[in-house]
Amino acid sequence: MQNEHPSLSYEIVAMRTDGSVFIGQNRAPALPLFENAFSAFAHGSPVLTTHGAVAVEDLHPGDKVVTGDGNAVPLVWIGSSSFVPANTGHRTPLVRIMADSLGAGRPSGFLTFGPTARILHTPLHLRGDGLKKDFLTLMRDLVDGVNIIEIAPPTPVRLYHLCLAQHATIFVGGLPVESFHPGLDFMRDLPIRYRDQFLGMFPHIQNAYDFGAMCYPRAPAKSNATL
Repeated sequence: MQNEHPSLSYEIVAMRTDGSVFIGQNRAPALPLFENAFSAFAHGSPVLTTHGAVAVEDLHPGDKVVTGDGNAVPLVWIGSSSFVPANTGHRTPLVRIMADSLGAGRPSGFLTFGPTARILHTPLHLRGDGLKKDFLTLMRDLVDGVNIIEIAPPTPVRLYHLCLAQHATIFVGGLPVESFHPGLDFMRDLPIRYRDQFLGMFPHIQNAYDFGAMCYPRAPAKSNATL
């Protein structure tokens, strides 16, 4: 029986539970949940570690990244894949943020993010009622057409995502962005035949509950657009 979904090649470098390193390449369906795990940060994105800013493609499992609460925690999983942002009708364009667009040094230079990157930033419409609550907001929902713009290169772009033992914010170019988490109810929307395949991409976990709690809630997306 022919697979109803096209497939993509996903590359994974991860720390197993016994401390050994897994390096692998899998082909899996181009479903949103799979693609979302590999499409937050563009090649060259500077991630803050205990040794300073390191390009995302130069990170390795075990490297200690600085989280939003000031701790240094080991990176346990790095996923990457090649996407064609200009493939309209299927994928969302990338987001480019100019230097200082969100405040001095935020970001420190222009950055390019994938369609699933989220920043710790509360949208205006969620700031009412006198309550201070932080949300993780999709970068693409901050597009203003001037300082934060959409781009859609016609050639493939390498995108990455990073996972820690616990969901957290990390710093990319001075911006607090979230590490990977599939969401609290992700298994509910994933066809049964793909569940083991998805979980198998994360050698550091044993079951879906091992992703743990989310550090902040996610703001509702402005649209239902997916990759």
